[in-house]
Amino acid sequence: MDTKQAVGQSRDLHDGKSFWAATPNISVDSQAKPARRDYDVIIIGSGISGALMADALAREGRRILVVDRRAPVRGSTLASTAMIQHEIDIPLSQLSKAIGTEKASRAWRRSAASVEHLGTRIDALGIACQFQQRNSLFLAGDEMGYRGLSAEADLRRDAGLEADYLNGTEVKDRFGIDRTGAIVSPYSASANPAQMTAGLLKSALARGVEVVSPLAISDIRETRDGVMMATTGGMLLSAADLIACTGYEYLKMMESPLHKVISTWALASEPNAERPDWLDDHLVWEASEPYLYFRSTPDGRIIAGGEDEDDPLAHQDPDKAARKFEIIRKKLKDLAGIEMDRIAYGWAAPFGTTRDGLPIIDRAPGTDHVHVVMGFGGNGITFSTIAAQIVSARIDGGRDPDEDLFAFRS
Repeated sequence: MDTKQAVGQSRDLHDGKSFWAATPNISVDSQAKPARRDYDVIIIGSGISGALMADALAREGRRILVVDRRAPVRGSTLASTAMIQHEIDIPLSQLSKAIGTEKASRAWRRSAASVEHLGTRIDALGIACQFQQRNSLFLAGDEMGYRGLSAEADLRRDAGLEADYLNGTEVKDRFGIDRTGAIVSPYSASANPAQMTAGLLKSALARGVEVVSPLAISDIRETRDGVMMATTGGMLLSAADLIACTGYEYLKMMESPLHKVISTWALASEPNAERPDWLDDHLVWEASEPYLYFRSTPDGRIIAGGEDEDDPLAHQDPDKAARKFEIIRKKLKDLAGIEMDRIAYGWAAPFGTTRDGLPIIDRAPGTDHVHVVMGFGGNGITFSTIAAQIVSARIDGGRDPDEDLFAFRS
């Protein structure tokens, strides 16, 4: 089959100053141009998705090229708050109604398992990225009250996942938060996403993977045997398989009513902020729209975010950003009594999401050799881990048992 497609238009990834951009050990050596013209696999994108993909595919003798129009680790990964949640944006109860209980339960179990897998891999590679296992505290809000949370906890347990439901009194006693209910679950984690990405890419480089930047792919043509690519500089490259790990900058062929790009805002405090002891072991979010989420870092910063808007360009408005930061700061104080006296870092970014909360991890429609991962929502690192497992299994000639959950949907 002969299919030609243009790569999606680029966008400004983040505005303001991301905290992760100021942290050490996030640079990765890259080449100015590819060493050859033909590869087994070419990966577009050197963020966390591309890094996990390169790590999963790196084999002795396999020729892999990672390309990016930016420097490595300088894209949307810097906009992440790295709340590595096993909980999908769409509650299990709602997802069960949309796709059936069996599939929804599998998706949630796979999400939880992927966080554990990621932690094991980071430990095996010895990557210093502040990876820490955490519990998740999911609070009742205007989208789901205590009855809904109680039923949600029952469903999670039925699916084989630990979920401890707390009533309002228990929430107040344990966390000092005035909400009618909450669910406490294990399986989640936190990290420095830039250091994690850099560590994965460095490990892949040591195993023979090439990283080239800046290099932008302008056109893609699938042939009978693989994929031909043209760069903006007029270079032609070929590969048996192409994997687009470009975040919300998705290929034009992937446009779908299911997928949309929205804007979000996040901020970080100065280090050693006053905070409750329990926060250092928990990620916190709420069943509200828009919702607040927050966590701490090992040096005692508070990272908080939310206030998402269904507008892919809203993040570019600096006046709106100032208002969003103040709303987040006030919500944090009202909910948990945490005073963020000074915002050390504040940033805004777009990200891709899907209507059902599940990512798209599949071949592009009408192709055999063009693989696409997109629509990660608030679970970018978690779903990127799953994507690396599914796509690497496919390229290795196997089949992941959960690939049907993330197939392309229009």
